[in-house]
Amino acid sequence: MTLLEATVPRSSPPTMGKIIFYEGHNFQGRHYECNSDCADTFRHFNSCNSIRVTGGHWVAYEKSNFNGYQYILNQGEYPDYHHWMGFNNCIRSCQMFPPYRGAYRMRIYNRPEMSGHMMEFMDDCPNVYERFRHRDIFSSNVMEGYWVFYEHPNYRGRQYFLRPGEYRACSDWGCHNPMVGSFRRMRSGL
Repeated sequence: MTLLEATVPRSSPPTMGKIIFYEGHNFQGRHYECNSDCADTFRHFNSCNSIRVTGGHWVAYEKSNFNGYQYILNQGEYPDYHHWMGFNNCIRSCQMFPPYRGAYRMRIYNRPEMSGHMMEFMDDCPNVYERFRHRDIFSSNVMEGYWVFYEHPNYRGRQYFLRPGEYRACSDWGCHNPMVGSFRRMRSGL
C-alpha cells in the first residue's frame, strides 16, 4: 500500500435506501433501521406505529417471509399506520426495490391463465371498471416496470405489488379476491 492509498479514506458503497421502523407513533420509542430485505422483523421490534423512508421503494408485509397485507412505501414520513393505509401496527417483513426509470407495460385479463378479455396499459388507471369494463382481474402479465394494484378505485384499500412476470391467478400477487379497483406505476413521488 502506498502512502497516498493510506491517507485517502475509503468510502463504503452507497446504499440504495433505508427504512426506519418505530414502535411508537410520530417516530417515538425503540426503532430499527433496515437497508436491505428482512424476512422476519419480529426479532428487532414488537409493533410498528410509524415509519420513516429515507430512500428507495419498499414493500412492507404484515407477516414474515413477505406474506400477508402489503404496504407500498416511498421516501417520506408515515407518523402512524393509517398514513401507509395500514390495517394494524403489525409489520413482520420488508423488501426494498430500487427506483425504476424505464418504460412501463402491463396486460390485464378478466380470466385466469391470461385468458378472456385483455387490455394493455402503460399508464396509471384510477378506475379499472371505467377503462376495462370489468371489476375483476384474474391474471396479469407485467412486461415492464413495477406496478401496484389497489382493491378500490382512486388508489385506496389493500395494495398488491407486482414486478415483471406472469401472474396466472390473482393469488400469484397475494390476493384472494380478484377485485382490483385501480392500479398505478411504482415510481418516485407516489
